[in-house]
Amino acid sequence: MIFGKPSLTARIAIGKLVGFAIGLIGFVSMPAFWPEADPLIRWGILLWYPTMGAFIGVSGVFTHHPVLHLPMPWWFQAPLIGAWMNFVLTFFAYDAMAAALVAMFGVTNAFTSPFWFTLEGGIVGLIIGYSATRFGGEGKELFEGHGGAST
Repeated sequence: MIFGKPSLTARIAIGKLVGFAIGLIGFVSMPAFWPEADPLIRWGILLWYPTMGAFIGVSGVFTHHPVLHLPMPWWFQAPLIGAWMNFVLTFFAYDAMAAALVAMFGVTNAFTSPFWFTLEGGIVGLIIGYSATRFGGEGKELFEGHGGAST
């Protein structure tokens, strides 16, 4: 934990910070891979990953599925959220993502499907989830000592 005890605020901040760092890498490196990219796509990437980090940070409160009562450890939950968010993003920006992968890998490569971004989202989610859990904590302990509701 960063401040010696688990904190939901710290968990969300760490998720957003790690997401911002990953988004910044994409923002800065995109001109090298896809020079024709619209500036809005670059800004979208910069802002997308901190949003993913915030969702993953908030989700750390839940360590069990609320309906199925199955355990949901961070290493399952965070990649699932990251993959799901990038899967949905692929539907909204399919053409732009397809063009980006063709620009990066060429037309005849196996990596030209925009749905590879789903796997990438899972990997990024795993990185964010690890960082948020390691330095911010998880579960009911996020609320202990705050007088708030518990899960």
